[in-house]
Amino acid sequence: MKRTPFAPMSRRAFLGTTAGASLIAAAPSRLLAADPIKTAGIYTVPVEQQWVSRIHKAALTAQDRGDISYTFSENVSNTDYTRVMREYAEQGHKLIIGEVFGAEQEAREVAAEYPDIAFLMGSSFKEDPALPNFAVFDNYIQDASYLSGIIAGAMTETGNIGMVGGFPIPEVNRLMHAFMAGAHEMNPDISFQVSFIGSWFDPPKAKETAFAMIENGADLLYAERFGVSDAAQEKGILAIGNVIDTQGDYPETVVASAIWHFEPTLDAAIARVQAGDFAAADYGIYSFMKEGGCSLAPLGTFEGKVPQEALDLVAQRTEEIKSGAFAVTINDEEPKSS
Repeated sequence: MKRTPFAPMSRRAFLGTTAGASLIAAAPSRLLAADPIKTAGIYTVPVEQQWVSRIHKAALTAQDRGDISYTFSENVSNTDYTRVMREYAEQGHKLIIGEVFGAEQEAREVAAEYPDIAFLMGSSFKEDPALPNFAVFDNYIQDASYLSGIIAGAMTETGNIGMVGGFPIPEVNRLMHAFMAGAHEMNPDISFQVSFIGSWFDPPKAKETAFAMIENGADLLYAERFGVSDAAQEKGILAIGNVIDTQGDYPETVVASAIWHFEPTLDAAIARVQAGDFAAADYGIYSFMKEGGCSLAPLGTFEGKVPQEALDLVAQRTEEIKSGAFAVTINDEEPKSS
C-alpha cells in the first residue's frame, strides 16, 4: 500500500437528494480468480476518518484473503481528484473505489474515458446506464441509526439532544432522521438541536459546536463527526457514535454506535469484476442491516445501564428489520432543530 503526501482536507458541500435505494440483485461474496484484482482507493480525507475508514478496512480484508491487491491515496482535494483517478487508471488498476460527493460530474467524465475499468464510488446521485462501468454506493445505515436512537431516547434525562453533522447531504440526513425517529419512539417529546459544521474533518469545530449545544441544555449528543464525543466527555454527558465504534476511546461517554460494514458492498463489486460482468448499479442495498451492512455496536461498558424497555424494543425492531416486517424510513431531506 502507498499513501500520497497530505493534501488539503476540505471538500465542498455537495447538496443533493436521492429518490431512494435502487435494489440490485445480490452477488456472490467472492469467486475464485487467478490473480488478485489490482485495486486503488481515492479518498478526500485521512483513512482514519469514520466513513472512509470503513471502506479502507474492507479493502484491507479483501487484500488479506487474496481477492485484491490494494493501494490508496488519502487527503486528495476535489480539484485534484480526477488527476489521481487517471493516474491509477493508466497504471492498470481494474477496480477504483472512493467518494466523489464533491466531484460528481468530473469523476464520471473520467470514468467514461476508461470503459474497461470498474469504478465503485460513494455518490449522492444514482447510477447512469449510459456509463456502465460506474457504480455508486452510500452508507444506508439508517437501520442501525434508528436503533441507536432508541437507546438515546431512553438515556436522555432532559429530553434535549444535540446533533452535529458535517454537511446536510443525503448520506448524513438519512441517518439523523432515522436516529431522531428512534429517539421519538421512546419519548415523543424529545427536542433536537441540529447543526452542520461545513466540513468532513474538523474535530475542533465539531467540538465547539457541541459545547454550544450543551450550554443550551443538551444532555446527550449524536456524534456524526469526530470532536463531538470529546465535548461530551469533557462535560460529563453521554454520546451516541456513528459509523465506527469509539466506546474504547470514550468508555464512560459513548453509549452505543451505529456501525457501517462496507464488506458486503465491496465483496459484491469484487465478485462482479471477477465474473467480468461489472455494471452500473446502486450498491446502497448492501449497507442495509438485512444484508449485513450495518449493526448496532455492543453496549460494552453500558451493559446493565440502559433501561430494559429500550433493550426489548431494540431486540424487537432488529428482528423485524431483518425479516422485513419493519422498515426504517429513508428521509434524505435536511433535518431541522425542533
